[in-house]
Amino acid sequence: QVQLVESGGGLVQTGDSLRLSCAVSGRTFSSYAMGWFRQASGKEREFVAAINWNGGNIVYVDSVQGRFTISRDNAKNTVDLQMNSLKPEDTAVYYCAADRSRYAIKASPRYWGQGTQVTVSS
Repeated sequence: QVQLVESGGGLVQTGDSLRLSCAVSGRTFSSYAMGWFRQASGKEREFVAAINWNGGNIVYVDSVQGRFTISRDNAKNTVDLQMNSLKPEDTAVYYCAADRSRYAIKASPRYWGQGTQVTVSS
């Protein structure tokens, strides 16, 4: 069983930066692709970013390309999302996700965290 716990959310202003972190339990972290999703109030959950097991393959949704950076530390069992130049439309609950498949991680990952709220004020 894989457990994911997000941290780092909060209230910031437009243009600020925030770093989310996801701590993952289990001894096979390096075998999982990891991803971040978000869900704004009243909207469906959307894919934000994903990284494969060794960081050699990274993808972003167009709306965060160039502003967000996903990274992972396989020694620490963590995956981070550095968010720069935040906009009010980035306001959402952000979820960490894991799946053994780097294809499934972008659509229907098997494991999810509980989410952390990010609010960007204008």
